[in-house]
Amino acid sequence: MALTNFAGAVAVITGGASGIGLATARALSAKGAHLILADINSQGLQQAEQDIHQHSPDIHTRVVGVPTDVTNESQVQALMRKAVETCGRIDLVMTSAGIGCGGPIDTFSSSDMRALLDINFMGTFYCVQAALPTMRQQKSGHFVFLSSVAGKLCTPMLSGYCASKWAVRGFSSALRAELHGTGIGITTVYPAWVETPMTSREAETMRWMNIQIMLTADQVASEILQAVTEDQRDLTLAPNPEIALALQIMKEDPDKAEMLVGESFRRQRARQQQ
Repeated sequence: MALTNFAGAVAVITGGASGIGLATARALSAKGAHLILADINSQGLQQAEQDIHQHSPDIHTRVVGVPTDVTNESQVQALMRKAVETCGRIDLVMTSAGIGCGGPIDTFSSSDMRALLDINFMGTFYCVQAALPTMRQQKSGHFVFLSSVAGKLCTPMLSGYCASKWAVRGFSSALRAELHGTGIGITTVYPAWVETPMTSREAETMRWMNIQIMLTADQVASEILQAVTEDQRDLTLAPNPEIALALQIMKEDPDKAEMLVGESFRRQRARQQQ
């Protein structure tokens, strides 16, 4: 069931202190939604609350920041209880807490791999389990999962990130089938590279891979709200022509896509070593 009216709706957003999470929170607040923002950065949460009130000074909705580590199951459960205690229901849960890091698999640490899976995937899983009882009781609700085009592609140097985002993709597809007919919807978002604090921290990797950022967090937020109102299952945002082409080839012929990407990567490495 699509969430067609955000006025008075209750939205829980992880990673709400910055990036796509904060941009979506601002957009929802402007439409009259109550917000429960979660982030591991407690100071960032306070700034996010102020930011949202400044963007929508004439709209009187609740904005509550809840410091939360999404890799901690009990903290995520407490987050959803806080939402119900504060607002009485949960209409939308957006899992945008995430990290990104890359590097050659030969030297990629097991701790980095575990962190990617714990935050990007397990954080999503914990949110679903914690929010689902309330949504089932309401017989309504909507999840927005942040995957990435990396959840559809075979990107060298991003094996761990791809693994975590493919996991979100597979999880959302199976869960969507499991929840069919319950009134609970799922939109999975696959954006190309977005101008956010995460991509800024990975600037060296981005330069090495010659990646051009063509999306802003506000653009993605606007598309997400539209997709939710239409109960859209797959929201893929790939304005980069080369990424759009790679997605098309991957869809039509995965083996060919892997070969072409591998050959391109090999040539690129050879040029850099000259």
